[in-house]
Amino acid sequence: MRIKRIFSLFLLIISFGFFISCDSDNDNPPQVDPESNDAVNRWTSDIMNQVYFWLAEIGTPIDESSDPEDYFESLLNRPTDRFSEIFPDYDELIGGLTGVTLEAGYEFNLFRAAPGSNDVFAEITYVKKNSPASEAGLIRGDRITAINGTSMTVDNFQDLLGQIDDPHTINYFGFEEDPGEYVDRGQIDLTPIRLTENPNFLDSIYTINDQKIGYVIYHFFSPGPDVNSNFYDEEMDQIFARFRAEGINHLIIDLRYNGGGFVGSAVNLASLIAPNVTDQDVFSKTKYNSFLEQFEDFQNVQTEFRTKEENLGSILTGNRVYVLTSARTASASELLINGLRPYMDVKIIGDLTVGKNVGSIPFQDEQNSSNKYGLLPIVTQSSNSLDQSDYGTGFVPDIQALERTERLLPLGDINELLLRTAIEDITGMPSSGRFEKLNREDVGSTLERKLRFGRLIEDPIKTSYFK
Repeated sequence: MRIKRIFSLFLLIISFGFFISCDSDNDNPPQVDPESNDAVNRWTSDIMNQVYFWLAEIGTPIDESSDPEDYFESLLNRPTDRFSEIFPDYDELIGGLTGVTLEAGYEFNLFRAAPGSNDVFAEITYVKKNSPASEAGLIRGDRITAINGTSMTVDNFQDLLGQIDDPHTINYFGFEEDPGEYVDRGQIDLTPIRLTENPNFLDSIYTINDQKIGYVIYHFFSPGPDVNSNFYDEEMDQIFARFRAEGINHLIIDLRYNGGGFVGSAVNLASLIAPNVTDQDVFSKTKYNSFLEQFEDFQNVQTEFRTKEENLGSILTGNRVYVLTSARTASASELLINGLRPYMDVKIIGDLTVGKNVGSIPFQDEQNSSNKYGLLPIVTQSSNSLDQSDYGTGFVPDIQALERTERLLPLGDINELLLRTAIEDITGMPSSGRFEKLNREDVGSTLERKLRFGRLIEDPIKTSYFK
């Protein structure tokens, strides 16, 4: 059963009330004001009582007139469910999932300034193209010490992070090779814009010791800048076509900042990597709750690979792909790793991943235009073709390499820690460079504030599926 048909059925059932009510006493509830909390919460209850993965453990709802976010929370199976969420604006939710957000265009991790210190600084991990941050000259590795004139501490940095969605100032330091230290760059102003981020951040080919290595940095799984576009997937196809034409024999996929996204894009990327797969081979299997599995279309659901002429799995030495990870690698990234494992050796370099083997479907209220909320409940659990789904605590790296232990070098630089570690494993030769080791405590990241972080999004949204 192809996944697109499944979600066509989802839309029909939700929109036209074909589901059997879970509570016959509520078949004819009293009418409520469409603009009221009651209307939002009744819709939320209807959705959750049909699709929520942990249906048997769903919570007892609070008063129907309650704040919608509180009402939704009352239904969740905490702490098992770490990921279901409600959003005040469905359109903003979808924009965030496809990489369209109001922002200044830079991401960073936060560290204690010293062991035991309450002072915090932010280190920029990457800057987005055509953004206010790139135009201001910010680069990876710059260190931010204050936002809007307030120095960051363990106690206030979360509040300060909430200010970067509006016009703000930062005080920062940049590294100078000579004299080999961080230099005060002063203060700059940044004004967020509606930014469309392309997840295909960088691709390169390196020839080192007669080994030809293809390298891709991919920041989130999205088919295109909107849900009816396949631009990003097609761009990835072109990258792999070039890799194949150039005859690479090793592949490194960098997912260290990839917190998830759409299943369809994970399938697309996997179909470019796994050796000789076609649309007859199973990438993943999807399980639903006991209520949905009464229906034939929600039983034994499988998602197949795609047949891709750009596939280069058969030319990779040792039938191996390298995946670079961090503590912010999650969801669709983990689905990719798990789905590839039955077909090839997936060598992980980096840090323990988040651990999320469950997926969501975005829902909006098609019947009530006054209800702007969007729901993103956990609806599915995924496994690979061998029925393996045991990564709820994350994938342990084969080789540990932690960004916090070194000063950040530019992404794509062969001396950058994670890329260097993969190249050393490929060539069997250690780098001749000398790198200062750091001991820093990671306390947070802007990536964790992204709507797409920790998301495994099934693909019900493209309107063409439902006509």
